[in-house]
Amino acid sequence: MTAGREKLIVILGPTAVGKTALSIELAKRLRSEILSGDSMLVYRGFDIGSAKPTPAERQGVVHHLVDILEPSAAFNVTEFVEQARPIIHQINAEGRIPILAGGTGLYVKALLEGYQFNETTADESYRRQLEELGRSRGRDYVHGLLAQIDPAAAARLHVNDFRRVIRALEVAHLGGEQISQTKQGNDAGSLCYDVFVIGLNRERQSLYERIDQRVLQMFANGLADEVRQLLAQGVTRDMQAMKGIGYKETAGWLAGEMSREEAVEQIQKSTRHFAKRQLTWFRRQNDAVWLYLDEEDVTERACTLVAPQASAAAWAASRAFSMSSAVERGNSEMALPLTGEVLVKYWPLTGATNSPPM
Repeated sequence: MTAGREKLIVILGPTAVGKTALSIELAKRLRSEILSGDSMLVYRGFDIGSAKPTPAERQGVVHHLVDILEPSAAFNVTEFVEQARPIIHQINAEGRIPILAGGTGLYVKALLEGYQFNETTADESYRRQLEELGRSRGRDYVHGLLAQIDPAAAARLHVNDFRRVIRALEVAHLGGEQISQTKQGNDAGSLCYDVFVIGLNRERQSLYERIDQRVLQMFANGLADEVRQLLAQGVTRDMQAMKGIGYKETAGWLAGEMSREEAVEQIQKSTRHFAKRQLTWFRRQNDAVWLYLDEEDVTERACTLVAPQASAAAWAASRAFSMSSAVERGNSEMALPLTGEVLVKYWPLTGATNSPPM
């Protein structure tokens, strides 16, 4: 991390790899807060199928962009970036480093690289035509259409990021500004934040076994009842939230379109495919430090990696931290000046003193 820009720690990786546990542990040690980079966690009532951490699992750590929308609302990358930026700014202003736990690759990329997607209105008929082309002629064909119209966007969007490919074509169709041209004043590859990226992975078979087991656990925890309740409350199957993996299949089973066993198998299969796509996307993050949970104590390793940055931020906070801001947030402990003694208490790996970290 370098001086000048606001700081951010990013933890990314495929679904079920272990991002939640690591981000919470880091946030506890840093006395910081977590931003969710998961497009499903924004919805109230979508808890079990989205693997949303429970209040107990959060261990008192503040989580932003979780449970902020009703199921009927749409949510997209533009809204994510607009809401995430002021949160990152506020936490930095308090002398702390926020942690972004990301599973939605486009959200992470847009935030870090400063993309601003234009607000061209939708053309549902044209979108349905493109979706049908994807089914009849394949996603590669639709991606090829984008390459002809907006080569830069096609180069940036993976063929399997089909919804964004369709959106880019839709923008061009409606005469809007090309999505590839809306990047906010940064040169290609430059980042908006002084960021430290940790990528998490597991051996493929181990990850797939975790995914399959997690799906079984979701049903044991009451996923079917959760979906029944959502449907009874008026949530429809064509709403964005109900199209998420786990929810659409469970709703199909409840509607008699498949057996319970078929629903479970389909969710497991779709989640494994999703994890594979996530890894393909995240591996483009060239500055990420990859940690493999099968091979090492990732928690201690991650803490060691971010300790110098955390120590530097905390030392700066001890000199300039606004205690009134902490009190307003209802955290009296945060109002303590972060002297070397407090640093050692809350960040034992740094060996911090009252001198600025080198």
